Amino acid sequence: MRAEPSFALFVLAACAGNSETAPPLTAPPPPVAAAPPSSATAEAAPAPPDAGPGGVAPAGPAQLTSKSLPLPGVTNPPASMDYLAYDPAHGRVWVPVANTGSVDVLDIASGSFTRVDRFKTEEREVRGKKRLMGPSAAAVGDGFVYVGNRATSEVCAVDANKLKLGKCLKLKTPTDGVAYVASTKEVWVTTPRDQSLTVLDASKPDALKPKAVVKTDGSPEGYAVDDSRGLFFTNLEDKDRTVVVDSKTHQVKATWKPECGADGPRGIAADVASGFVFVACTDHVVVLDGAHEGTAVAKLDTGAGVDNIDWLESRRLLYAGAAKAAKLTVARIDDKGQPTVVATGASADGARNGVADSSGNAYLADPQHAGVLVFPFTPP
Repeated sequence: MRAEPSFALFVLAACAGNSETAPPLTAPPPPVAAAPPSSATAEAAPAPPDAGPGGVAPAGPAQLTSKSLPLPGVTNPPASMDYLAYDPAHGRVWVPVANTGSVDVLDIASGSFTRVDRFKTEEREVRGKKRLMGPSAAAVGDGFVYVGNRATSEVCAVDANKLKLGKCLKLKTPTDGVAYVASTKEVWVTTPRDQSLTVLDASKPDALKPKAVVKTDGSPEGYAVDDSRGLFFTNLEDKDRTVVVDSKTHQVKATWKPECGADGPRGIAADVASGFVFVACTDHVVVLDGAHEGTAVAKLDTGAGVDNIDWLESRRLLYAGAAKAAKLTVARIDDKGQPTVVATGASADGARNGVADSSGNAYLADPQHAGVLVFPFTPP
């Protein structure tokens, strides 16, 4: 993974607030006293050993403190936010905001946002309430970032260098999650209303074309790519299943049972080095062994309200933001798939769908306060 600007630069260079820049960040807080034992379940992480020589007990997880960066252009919260995306090549976090018809791109080094606007919006009724639909998901590709728009059922290409909106391709059904598969130069879109995955040709990165449709036996939710094995993963939220698709043949290879329960699975992430697959249930994450037919090998408790999750391969860290529990959990996964919680942090009611940068810092969408919560973190 490519290096990025130091988070210290982000802290020092955050600008005073106007509609396009974030207020200054304070430096990360000094270390605090040891926290309670890991929140990983007993089966996932053994109890800490007794105090060693000198009577000093092992330290608990780091306690993280967040800083809120307000989104530009949102004058009347909440903001309608869903999936975030991290671009390591440019040191940026992409934040689609439906009700402003924009994607707000956070430059990590400066702490400032650049708005990519002109996305179409449309008001619709969802569960008896009016809701403004618009851009809701982003995936980082080769020189372009692909943004899904629920209002128009489009996927749009945005130049990652110029931060300019380019051509959009209209699909037959509304978009949800968006993922980029580098080995095949494709953009995969979860399209749950049609119970399918829509595959787009990105060989010309600024001009997407329809390529294939993969039918699923339920509504796909979440996405993950293991390009080294040629695999694409998604969950069936309404069937409590995890589906494995061959990314080259577009054929379903296997279906696993994560046993999330009636609420079904949500986000998903893949450990390319070890072959583990992490499936987010609503209040925990299940570790599945991809080499042994998706057998569950561990469970990580996170608190309620988990949706999308993120995996930082270079540091073997799993990130889960729990919206109802208002909590961020960061766990290290060992070579047997067992998690150990290394950091936690209080977030905000409704904060979720976190991503991590290559240094280990975390970013959560905070719709209720129309901002991004930043958790400075230096992994042990």
